[in-house]
Amino acid sequence: MIVPMKKVSLVILSKDRRSSLEKLKELGVVHLEQLEGKGEKLAHFKEISGNAMVAESILGEIKLPKKTAAAAKLSDSELAETCREVLNLTEQKKKLLEEISSDSQELERFAQWGQVTPEDFAYLKEKNLCLKMYEIPEDKYGLIDENSKTLCVNRLRKTVRFLLVDAKDERPEDFPPEAYEVPLPDFSTTEIEGRIKKNQDEIQEIDKKITSLAVYLPQIKALKKSLSSDIEFETVYSGMAYETEGKESDLSWITGFVPEDCMSSLLKAAAENDWAVAYSDPDENDEVPTKLKNNKLVSLIYPLTDFLGTVPGYHEYDISGWFLLFFTVFFGMIFGDGGYGLLVTCVAILMILKSLFKKEKVSPLLQLVLLLGCSTVVWGGLTCTWFGLTPDKLPEWLTALSFAPISNACQDTWLPFWTEDASKGTLTTAQNLQIFCFTLGFLQLSVAHLKGMVRYIKSPKFLGEFGALLQIWGMYYVVLNMVVSSSIFGFGEIIYGVPVGKVSIGLVGFGFALSFIFSNYDGSVLVSILESCKNIISVLLGVVNVFSDIVSYIRLWAVGLAGSAISATVNEMAGPLVGHAILFAALVLLLVFGHGLNMILNLLSVIVHGVRLNTLEFSNHLGMSWSGFKYAPFSKTEK
Repeated sequence: MIVPMKKVSLVILSKDRRSSLEKLKELGVVHLEQLEGKGEKLAHFKEISGNAMVAESILGEIKLPKKTAAAAKLSDSELAETCREVLNLTEQKKKLLEEISSDSQELERFAQWGQVTPEDFAYLKEKNLCLKMYEIPEDKYGLIDENSKTLCVNRLRKTVRFLLVDAKDERPEDFPPEAYEVPLPDFSTTEIEGRIKKNQDEIQEIDKKITSLAVYLPQIKALKKSLSSDIEFETVYSGMAYETEGKESDLSWITGFVPEDCMSSLLKAAAENDWAVAYSDPDENDEVPTKLKNNKLVSLIYPLTDFLGTVPGYHEYDISGWFLLFFTVFFGMIFGDGGYGLLVTCVAILMILKSLFKKEKVSPLLQLVLLLGCSTVVWGGLTCTWFGLTPDKLPEWLTALSFAPISNACQDTWLPFWTEDASKGTLTTAQNLQIFCFTLGFLQLSVAHLKGMVRYIKSPKFLGEFGALLQIWGMYYVVLNMVVSSSIFGFGEIIYGVPVGKVSIGLVGFGFALSFIFSNYDGSVLVSILESCKNIISVLLGVVNVFSDIVSYIRLWAVGLAGSAISATVNEMAGPLVGHAILFAALVLLLVFGHGLNMILNLLSVIVHGVRLNTLEFSNHLGMSWSGFKYAPFSKTEK
């Protein structure tokens, strides 16, 4: 559930502002509205924090020997200076590398000319002997006029390098345009080589200094964490609204949100510290944080939603329980292989036992992995899918555990449960799996609109949600007809006396009418109809979207089928190696790599497809945009 919040305003004496904030932080129940801090102290904290963040990134890339002695304990000011030193050294190294790069390019430019000294050219020029360096394509060298005095230096890579000997400091008018004058370097090539060597030596010394500072990395991390708390406090302190009359009785005030079940703690602290408190229910325009509270089982989904960064808005639904339920099923179907599920389950159990042995709290993530592994084992058992092996290579007791209509071990076809007449066709294992996928979509999307009906039980919008629900029920049969089998699920089919085809079309039509009239209701039915008319294209496309949303659940079968095909291919590739002792290592490597890669691909598929069905299709029918942000109270952090 989403914990109800109260919007609170605290008024305190300005002279007690710092001490009151310290007590409020210690209380740790108020999520403060965003404030814009200011002041030199805050700027100083942010500067040090920024330096610490960059220094941590730089020092974190250095691998110290395992037996490195522990660093001496430094004060915060000394650590701040250490961070600045790391940044300065890094900046010096960057400049030296840029100089080396520039000088190396210059050397490369004269690599085919040998040693070049600008002073020598200048000396000869003073003696009225002007030399200039030129490069020209080899086939154009003959175009140079015989009156031009040239001295060929070399012919390499179809290019001629030569010196033009002339008393004038100008390019001859009849010189071929292909001749490129090579500018002299600012320094001799010998000096450039010396500069590069000197800079390289300096970089080595800088690297040694930076490496010697890497021992302070743990302290720098702790400083950064401590500064984040200081920055938060100073932001609140400097960003509070306050009176500026300069009186002893000047007031300061701050606004935030408190969970209803924590209000008693806040009121008690306010009475003890002489704070004035005003509180009320948040209105629709307030940006209210979301705090979720569920039992231990439902809370297992939190590691996944935290990883995704998905938080329901305060005025939206908490679908944690439904998310966990359907995601567990989706995971098992997409991973699909009971053997993979056993591996995941065993790893989770070992990690949990390790935590219990160390008397540590078992993380919810490990518990979630265990649940997902068990789900995969169950699905693999039902479909008789174990490491991609064909059923004939599995023990009979293992194949006996499978559920025949969806089992790979069963090659039979199945009659629909409502008839014994096979003339209209039978259902294959693949079709049964498709039906199961569409049924999951039918159930999940129905849950979405049932929740909507509960929310709007006292409003005509209830009928709009009911209409959307009827569309899903009717469209479910349409999907079965168009995707699974038009003969078995024909529109003229009568099941137990009910003309299901006609009923499904009627449900879609009647549901559309209800949705058209009431889905935009906001005090007036006429206004709701006009609103639907204004968006008639999107309203009509909504019916198509219902069809596509149900069909999209077929991805569970398709992705699972792809994973099974990959594992079977790996086994087929490994087949010729079986029985050859000399190739045993290659066999193991192939199986481990092949199945390991397949598991990774399956995991990516779960993130892409399993999560999508919950956060897109399901959420869209709920009207959720995941626009919330987590409840993060102003509280002390561990240093």
